[in-house]
Amino acid sequence: MPVITVEEMNVFLNEHFPQGEKFGVLTGMGDAWAEMRLPVDDEHLRPGGTVSGPSMMALADVCMYAALLGQIGLVPLAVTTNLNINFMNKPESGRDLVARCNLMKVGKRLAVGEVWIRSEGCEEIVAHTTLTYSIPVER
Repeated sequence: MPVITVEEMNVFLNEHFPQGEKFGVLTGMGDAWAEMRLPVDDEHLRPGGTVSGPSMMALADVCMYAALLGQIGLVPLAVTTNLNINFMNKPESGRDLVARCNLMKVGKRLAVGEVWIRSEGCEEIVAHTTLTYSIPVER
């Protein structure tokens, strides 16, 4: 099983996704999990002052990607095949978002995980996401 540090993953994400900082910053990872933070600013907001759905989707997607690559190694061509998100509560104004992904299953060709998003310092879930990733045959 690959052992990838947060620092190595952040370097990989910066090299392969230079726009990635808009999607969040990896803050922790381990065996089948990853955590990210989205420093919310004006570019993430929609009318009414809440964080936009696409911003939360991107945060969840990159969090799952980091968790998966922590398991299978730095495979750039692992791709999202399904993302389902339930927006549950309005994010707290002026707080960063925190996401945690737990992988549910990593097979030979597919991986499934869940991501919970909260406003920093709050217990209330802002969004719940399930994702499926396709894993390339040749790694």
